Amino acid sequence: MMELKSEYLLDLSHTMAGELLAGEYPWEILGDLADLIRAIGRQLSRDDYTELSPDLWVARNVRVSPGASLVAPLIVCAGTEIRHGAYLRGSALIGEGCVIGNSTEIKNAILFDGVKVPHFNYIGDSVLGYRVHLGAGAVLSNVRCDGAKVIVRSDPPITTTRRKLGAVLGDGCEVGCHAVINPGTVLGRGSTVYPLTSVSGVYPDGSRIRGNARGS
Repeated sequence: MMELKSEYLLDLSHTMAGELLAGEYPWEILGDLADLIRAIGRQLSRDDYTELSPDLWVARNVRVSPGASLVAPLIVCAGTEIRHGAYLRGSALIGEGCVIGNSTEIKNAILFDGVKVPHFNYIGDSVLGYRVHLGAGAVLSNVRCDGAKVIVRSDPPITTTRRKLGAVLGDGCEVGCHAVINPGTVLGRGSTVYPLTSVSGVYPDGSRIRGNARGS
């Protein structure tokens, strides 16, 4: 059986939320993420971070292009670039050295250091590990078509308490252009999703996924 606790999927040294994720399933943090971001933000160095508005902290060397929309609660860490038209809807923790691209939308999510989501991506209620990359137009869907609570299809399946849950992408995952990652999907470290693929289920480290794919 694939181990789904955070420390098996993610290098917890590459996010401010590492201690909070330890010993838990990654999606368990999402219900309290807004409050956790507020608590972390209050401890940030005012030498390194600017509080642009209440509960909205941005590192001083972050590049924010005109036309980007940033909504609290939100933390954006050092060296990140937020490009024109990006929409950070709140309850998001963005790590160091990330790229948030044009027309990319993020809500209630954790992006570890080095994540690149540069073109027309949607990331809802998800956790993206260290140096994950999404190709243009790839989306992490967070609501089932029937509106039911999301199931993580491990062995045995885990029925979560969440109606909205996107995906957990382990460190180093690569997702091709216009792929759709369906609610409750978990990808092990170093997995690759080929372009135009629809993915559901749970996949071990190093998986190569193409077509209309359903894991365990």
